[in-house]
Amino acid sequence: MAITVNARLLDESIAHALYLSRYSTGIAKKMVRLLNDSDKELSARLLVALEDADADSLTVQRLNTLLRDVRKFNSLSIEHVFSALGDELRDYASYEAQYQYDLLSHLLPDIVTERYPLTGLSPHQVYAAAMARPFQGKLLREWADNIADDRITRINNAVRLGYLNGDTTEQIVRKIRGSRGRQYKDGVIESGRRNVTAVVKTAVGHMAAVARDDFASANDSVIKGKRWVSTLDLRTTPGCIIRDGREYTVDNKPVGHHIPWLQGPGRLHFCCRSVCTFITKTFREMGIDIDEIPEATRAGMDGPVPANTTYVEWIQRQSPERQKKVLGATRARLLQDGDMKPDEFFTDRGEWMTLDQLKETDYQAFADAGVA
Repeated sequence: MAITVNARLLDESIAHALYLSRYSTGIAKKMVRLLNDSDKELSARLLVALEDADADSLTVQRLNTLLRDVRKFNSLSIEHVFSALGDELRDYASYEAQYQYDLLSHLLPDIVTERYPLTGLSPHQVYAAAMARPFQGKLLREWADNIADDRITRINNAVRLGYLNGDTTEQIVRKIRGSRGRQYKDGVIESGRRNVTAVVKTAVGHMAAVARDDFASANDSVIKGKRWVSTLDLRTTPGCIIRDGREYTVDNKPVGHHIPWLQGPGRLHFCCRSVCTFITKTFREMGIDIDEIPEATRAGMDGPVPANTTYVEWIQRQSPERQKKVLGATRARLLQDGDMKPDEFFTDRGEWMTLDQLKETDYQAFADAGVA
């Protein structure tokens, strides 16, 4: 039986979500490294700022004055991180916009694209739209300000508490930055790194969601809806579990259920790994006479929307090449040889990808599936 366009879209959306998760992990690590590079200088400035501090006469106003330079440097450090993130997101917006266009172009029959040429989105459109729309209640630039403010507040409080406890300046700074033996993860400002990681991963998911949503809206002559696809594992949130497999209209209205779209996949919560796949219209819904269309082509467009599928079911039906890319060579071989049960493997090993690797992997999938 012919594989339908909707089934192929589902398979490619799941694969793309896996690779996108790895890509966002890589970007998050890169941004945290930038922050780490500046934290050494921040600690040095903090030592200098507190040299003249008198614990017995330290007022809130005096502390704010002493930390003025530290506060400014902290803001510049976060600004530098988010400026670099903006550059990464511009490049990613360009890729994601083209990917959505190319994927549907590869899968739709010529008779459809000749009647309804697909409308692509420019990278600038996608990036500008994503920057203008909030995720988790704030714009990206507002999240940058929020993280900077949170870090300096924690530093301020740690200094005050340190002097109250009789700590030396060196002890206070060490508590703020953390100890080398623990890779600085025990410091007060470690929360800033976690916050940067969460915001960066969510920003990438947000950019992907904007690209998908706006592409669907621009091509509603062939796309009639979207289907929520969640990563089903032990880390999946209840909100994503209940929405997995649910269908929505192009403008995000529930179809056959009452579960709201809310912010949508990729941004329902921080670090959301859910995505959506498009549901294409049938020939009749597009007003195309099917009588003269070859049966195989007709079945490909007019076949049913795939039933709910889990990642375990999905990985089992993928090609050996894709199984290797998702699971790694050893686990893929164990799966193929029958030595590994489905509940013993996981779909994302936490590896990360560069944008070039993401491009290569996605487009190789077209060739592997014979749709290039």
